[in-house]
Amino acid sequence: MNTELLLANLRSIPDFPIPGILFRDVTTLFKSPECLKELEDTLYDMYKDKGITKVVGIESRGFIMGASLAIRLGAGFVLARKPGKLPAETIQESYQKEYGVDTIEIHKDSISDDDVVLLHDDLLATGGTMLAAYNLVQRFAPKASYINFIIELVDLKGRAIFPEDVEVSSLLCLEGE
Repeated sequence: MNTELLLANLRSIPDFPIPGILFRDVTTLFKSPECLKELEDTLYDMYKDKGITKVVGIESRGFIMGASLAIRLGAGFVLARKPGKLPAETIQESYQKEYGVDTIEIHKDSISDDDVVLLHDDLLATGGTMLAAYNLVQRFAPKASYINFIIELVDLKGRAIFPEDVEVSSLLCLEGE
């Protein structure tokens, strides 16, 4: 992986969305064809031999690389969205955020117990959203589940909330605020 290329194209925005936060903006990686190819190639190499049959993308930045990777892996793509955004019957998981409770949902018929699932999102901070998505996916009892992020803010220790037997990977591990 060309870490230097990705880091050189990653935008950091101080005091967004609130003072004291250094926001890591992955959209600058997505707008660069070189970075987009680097992300896709690296993710494909990481998961090509894992037997992935479904990729779950977390709303909304997880949709971009999640869908691209699903195509490349020959897997299906499942959207994990906020309530009321999916048209068919869903199942939900609520989780605590720093400023209240939020909910994530997926279609009830999106995953089976024969699937090997990769959950993907752009950023791991405290991990609440991904843990809720992981718990939601586990209700389907898939054969295996993997979790992936483009960026991990390591000092926030979000990785620690996931079960030890789940493989969690991140492409870029950065200090966060």
